[in-house]
Amino acid sequence: MAIPARGIVKAAHRGLTHDRTRSHVRPVQKNACTHRGIHTWEGDLILGLGSSAIGTLVERTTRFTMLLHLPRMEGHGTTKSVKNGPALAGHGAEAVRDAIAGTIGNLPAHLRRSLTWDQGAEMAQHAQLRIDTGLEIYFCDPQSPWQRGSNENTNGLLRQYFPKGTDLSRHGAEELSAVAHALNSRPRKTLDWQTPAEALDRLLKQDMIQGVATTG
Repeated sequence: MAIPARGIVKAAHRGLTHDRTRSHVRPVQKNACTHRGIHTWEGDLILGLGSSAIGTLVERTTRFTMLLHLPRMEGHGTTKSVKNGPALAGHGAEAVRDAIAGTIGNLPAHLRRSLTWDQGAEMAQHAQLRIDTGLEIYFCDPQSPWQRGSNENTNGLLRQYFPKGTDLSRHGAEELSAVAHALNSRPRKTLDWQTPAEALDRLLKQDMIQGVATTG
């Protein structure tokens, strides 16, 4: 069977051009990305009033969720933005890169194989993110949110805690952690009524057993 080559998309966003790997042309693992040994994440931003935002990361197999705190930078709303300067709203490319690296980078390497994201300008630093974390970065096709369906579903659940039209910047890192914990402790039908935390723990144990069997 022929192995599809990766498709590289040249996408322009706000004057920046990026080499992007489309999610629908993944390497050989395309149809095995939900396999328990392939730990892939899906990410996005949920937006609120005044260009406030919270980053979301969801592990596709277990629905385990981590939230990114993206506080506004000093001068937001009072200082005129500088061309090619940092995004004062707090979710510019550098801020998002650092937030993802600081969150997902704490996981064991085998738990951070890849990340699929929407085609937003906040991921302009994806090449550096790959260097910093070892993540393979993929991007959805335009208007194809189903290519990161676990994340879309989770974002809908998160709106129970962070309603549309509200200022998301008022939620601190500790509150985001508490919300993520609440989601990860909620039984899911799609997981046969396990919680995401339980599903992730089960996968970790399976990976450890498989690792011992491989090296034994």
